[in-house]
Amino acid sequence: MLIDHWPVLGIRLRTPRLLLRLPTDEELAGLADLVLPGVHPPDEMPFLVPWTDLPPADRARSVVQYHWRQLGAWTPESWSMGLVAFLDDRPVGYQSLGADGFAVLRQATSGSWLGRAHQGRGFGTEMRAAVLELAFAGLGAAEAVSGAMAHNTASLRVSEKLGYERDGLARVVVRGAPATEHRLRLSRERWEKHRTVPVTLTGLTTDCLPLFGAA
Repeated sequence: MLIDHWPVLGIRLRTPRLLLRLPTDEELAGLADLVLPGVHPPDEMPFLVPWTDLPPADRARSVVQYHWRQLGAWTPESWSMGLVAFLDDRPVGYQSLGADGFAVLRQATSGSWLGRAHQGRGFGTEMRAAVLELAFAGLGAAEAVSGAMAHNTASLRVSEKLGYERDGLARVVVRGAPATEHRLRLSRERWEKHRTVPVTLTGLTTDCLPLFGAA
């Protein structure tokens, strides 16, 4: 079975309303469908790479290709796990957890997006709490880092709710214009203090750990 060769397929993260896991190809198609109508107002760009500016069909295809590319490039030294968040067996969003040099730095990073119909319902908080549980409780991370554009108040609120602290600013170019990104950092101590969303982690077997550089 494929899971014998790629045991991370068995990882499950359950929050009060959501299930996060790696998708099948057909479920990945359902995730891609979510971006066809767009995932944010056209006059805003919450991402450093403006992939949502692509035409709808290309945008959806990029979701599929990005997922496959991240899995294909996975090594213990550099990995990114793209999880789909399911609500009642339907995909509602995407949540990643990744790291470079995790075996040495014990630092993980995350990124996410939600379909427009599912925004403003607290799912973003549950999704991030889920991968923080994987990072800290499952893989033994020392800290987690993230970032959000200065105008992305929803993402910044999620980070603050979960205990992240501001860690400086970065000046970046987005859509050919200057923009400001807030850097955010979460220590293990602050994660434990702000660990208020119940998360159940299953399927993280000892076979999985070397793939994350966490053996």
